[in-house]
Amino acid sequence: MFQLAALVGALAVSLIIVIKSADLFVDNLVDIGSALGISQIILGVTASAIGTSLPEFGSAVIASLSGSVEIGVGTVIGSNIWNIAGILGISATVAGVINTDTRGITRDGLMTLVTGLILVFFMLFGNITWTASIFMIVLYAFYLWRLIKAQKNHNIHNHNKEKLQEKKSRDKINKKTVGLAILGIVGLIIGCRILVYSGVEIARIAGIPEMIMGLFTLAIGTSIPELVVTLSSAMKGLHDLSIGTVLGSNTFNILIGIGVPALFMAIPVETLSLTFDAPVMILVTLMLLLLIKMGNMKLTRTGGIILLITYLSYAIIRLTLLA
Repeated sequence: MFQLAALVGALAVSLIIVIKSADLFVDNLVDIGSALGISQIILGVTASAIGTSLPEFGSAVIASLSGSVEIGVGTVIGSNIWNIAGILGISATVAGVINTDTRGITRDGLMTLVTGLILVFFMLFGNITWTASIFMIVLYAFYLWRLIKAQKNHNIHNHNKEKLQEKKSRDKINKKTVGLAILGIVGLIIGCRILVYSGVEIARIAGIPEMIMGLFTLAIGTSIPELVVTLSSAMKGLHDLSIGTVLGSNTFNILIGIGVPALFMAIPVETLSLTFDAPVMILVTLMLLLLIKMGNMKLTRTGGIILLITYLSYAIIRLTLLA
């Protein structure tokens, strides 16, 4: 009883740390990005996405290398479903609307969809091996190259119009801003590790299977940074950062979160992951792109509610009928 109470207490404290750290990270990341002339959508799919995905990446690598491969794969697939249907659903419902950039959503949304399809393709062959790993890592490197190229085009397009503003912004960058951004991401990582540990221990006491633990307990727990950063960004009107964080995280989770562990050992594929969980991940990605298109390049509150209902339906079916 004492152990359970201590775990619940650690869970609550770690959640506070994560929330405060994410807020600190977003504010200073935007300041740094603005000073360097980096667009919100690029910030979202790179620095913010990778930073907030570190808990999932770390959990997947540690779980895979320790032999708990079902937790690792489950964490990645579960996180991606939660990121779109849960996090963007909550953010759009609370904020009312999330605007998107046409070019950004086309590039990053399609990349997220293609990445999911690639994962399903490799899962069809059974174990995910080093050959699939190399392909995934190379693809992510190519994606980063495209983002860098897009940023250069963005800077050239806005060079004359924003030259003076950029100069003023650059003068405002200082060590404190960089230090606070680093402090924010460190706080996210530490807070999430405590959060995940507490959540896993509570789940084990309750006798939850490893795959279910990965799909829900760890997936949602490690995605708390994305939830806080995305919701915080949406509430502050930083819509491109909000959408970009989720799309970038999902791409990173698959190509690096599964790709890197597969370099060291074959990742086995559970039948239900292939026949149900992965298809649901593809479905919610398609739903997001369709809802944005139907909303005139906006994810509305109605769209957010639809995504939330979809996630709840998935969770109920997975936990009750297919567990």
